[in-house]
Amino acid sequence: MITENLAEFASKKFGQNFLKSTIYLQKIIQAMPNDTLRVAEIGPGLGDLTKELVKTRRVTAFEVDKRLCEHLNHEFERPLETGAFELRCGDVLERWESGSLLDEPYHLVANLPYYIATTIILKAFKDEQCQSILVMVQKEVAVKFAAKAKEKAFSALSVLASSVGEATLCFEVEAEAFVPPPNVTSAVLLIEKNRSRDDEGFEAFLKVAFVQPRKKLSKNLITAFNKACVNQSFEKLELDPNLRPHEAATSIYHQLYNELKDNLDGKQQRKLSKQRRENTQKQKTQSS
Repeated sequence: MITENLAEFASKKFGQNFLKSTIYLQKIIQAMPNDTLRVAEIGPGLGDLTKELVKTRRVTAFEVDKRLCEHLNHEFERPLETGAFELRCGDVLERWESGSLLDEPYHLVANLPYYIATTIILKAFKDEQCQSILVMVQKEVAVKFAAKAKEKAFSALSVLASSVGEATLCFEVEAEAFVPPPNVTSAVLLIEKNRSRDDEGFEAFLKVAFVQPRKKLSKNLITAFNKACVNQSFEKLELDPNLRPHEAATSIYHQLYNELKDNLDGKQQRKLSKQRRENTQKQKTQSS
């Protein structure tokens, strides 16, 4: 059903790059948690990874491209009949509005379009049914999620990842493994969750904390919080006033947030609320 010229078939609108390397497909399977939970696969594409998944797992796939939905319905006719495979066509973000993507514990697996990868991962952080996240993303994104405190790549995304579990950059994937090849190096990221977090206030706080990553953390925080409150919090927590954002451990960010969240001035509160609304609208626009 699909033309042999995959490079022409791939949709730029949906950011499609089909992973065709059997070596990397097997490495993804090997990186998955070893249990029998259902798998939610976002963006199954041509179904190359899906074929491996349904051999041992129950799979619910979410595909936005109607052309690929037709292909998958034909390609997985037997697994659809047996219940090993379920296909849901449409925008996965719209289906996620209710809170949980599935009504049972599951592992998320995806080869994500780079323009929407971070949005999908952050949604999974908040989903209590999601137990782990195994995704193919741009290498730079994977590095940010997996970075540890004191590493230069440590960022707000690193803090959010370590707040819900353990993030690991499993391996890199060169562009030649895809059809068509992307213009960047990809990487497979595994985040094994031990809790879920849904706190927009904390996310907004981190954006302030990392607004200028190479400046002092206290200087960044003073742009949104009362200077005296920031200094008092640093003294109470016995923090170095010269501390840079990437040098502070995740626990410190939670402690600072708890100290400062009630001291956000009205102007900055409105600014952060506006940022959250704009981010929500941006996510909806990206998925349309």
